[in-house]
Formats: sequence, structure tokens, C-alpha cells
Amino acid sequence: MFRITRPHCRGPGLLPLVASVFGMPNVHVVSVNVGMGKDADWAGRLKRTAIDKRPVTGPVAVGTLGLGGDEQVDQDHHGGPEQAVYVYAREDLDWWVEQLQRDLPHGAFGENVTTGGLDVTGALIGEVWQLGTALVQVTSPRIPCGVFAAWAGEGQWVKRFAAARRPGAYLRVLAEGEVRAGDSMAVVERPAERVTIAEAMGANYGDTDTLLRMLRIEGHNTRWDGLGAGLLGSVPLAGA
Repeated sequence: MFRITRPHCRGPGLLPLVASVFGMPNVHVVSVNVGMGKDADWAGRLKRTAIDKRPVTGPVAVGTLGLGGDEQVDQDHHGGPEQAVYVYAREDLDWWVEQLQRDLPHGAFGENVTTGGLDVTGALIGEVWQLGTALVQVTSPRIPCGVFAAWAGEGQWVKRFAAARRPGAYLRVLAEGEVRAGDSMAVVERPAERVTIAEAMGANYGDTDTLLRMLRIEGHNTRWDGLGAGLLGSVPLAGA
């Protein structure tokens, strides 16, 4: 069981978004979720985790290292400027509700922001969003780990989550601001190179063609550069 206890920006390589996508109706923040680290025997080598995120009311600061009042314990794999905020779509949580036959409240997957009306799985690496009053950029998918598996309490969870290709997205904060439940969201820019969050997850599991494309996108999560070097040798990165 899951344990429940700014302005428009334009940069190199980005294309202006067509009006039909920019004006997507009912794209909004369903919930903002934060949590502090807690000791847990099941939480991997650190024996401590902040995966238990709970919804909060009122405005929450969106900073370059994450949300106000939130903690990322395992900073080797989470957090930092490349993974400051983790978002997951309510629609994808509802898909998992059907698969697992259990309720999944907002924040159940450890996400900081639960979205509504936005295809997070289809978001592009390097895509820029307005999130409340902050400006953020999609950098990479979330790759499931042992702590997430222990939190889920489901057999073969890492394999199942990876196979579902509904990983949610990590965000870089380009312009700090605030966000609260009910705030509107908008896709502001999309890169010319199109690698979706779902496709990028496949890159982590051996899709080298997609990995090469991802690493050439300005705004990708540079934590993945080491993976590229290991799988592909010398890879020309964005701006090279």
C-alpha cells in the first residue's frame, strides 16, 4: 500500500507555440504538495525519505532549488536545479487508480505539483511552462527507484512503472514565483527537437537514438550527460 501517514520567454532553439496549444482550456494546478524528510527503515541506503508529499493551501514559493517547505533527501538522485520540481498529471494518477484498484490522493507519487488538463507524458524535453507566477522548463522524466518501490508496496513496481511510460516530469525553474492549487498553467514554448517525456524514459532503458536526440536539446537535464557518455561515447550536446 502507498503510505499515506512570467512573462513570455524565448531562447535559442525554441519555437513559438501555436495558439491552439497555448490556449488549451482548463490547464491548471490541481494540488501543490510538499513534505519534509522522515526516518524510514525501508528508505534505501539513507534510511530517510521525503517522498510523502501532502497537499497544502495558499501560495507556495517556487525557487530554483524547489518549493518552499519541501525537502529532497536523496540529492544524488532528486532535487537540485535540474530537478527542482516534480509534476504528475491527475489523469495519469487516475489511470493508476484503475490499474491498482486503490485510491491515490494528490501527491501519492511524491509529486510536488499535481496537474489537470495537461498531457505531462506528452510534454517535450526543453518545453517551457508558466506555473502560477513562475516560469519552468521540462528537463527529464522521473526514473523509478527502490525507495519509490518500497513506498508503493507493489510487486515489480520499478518494472511496471517504467513499462507504463507515465513517469511525470522534472522541472527547472527559469524564473522564480509562487504557485497554489487552482492556478492556471500554460505551455509557453516548445523546442524544435521533439522528444516527449515518455520517449525520454525509454532512453534511460537503452533507446540510444532517442537519448542522442534528447542530449542535443537545449534545456535537457544535464544529469543525463553521464548516461550518454557511458552508452554512446562522445556525444555532441546542445550548443556544441
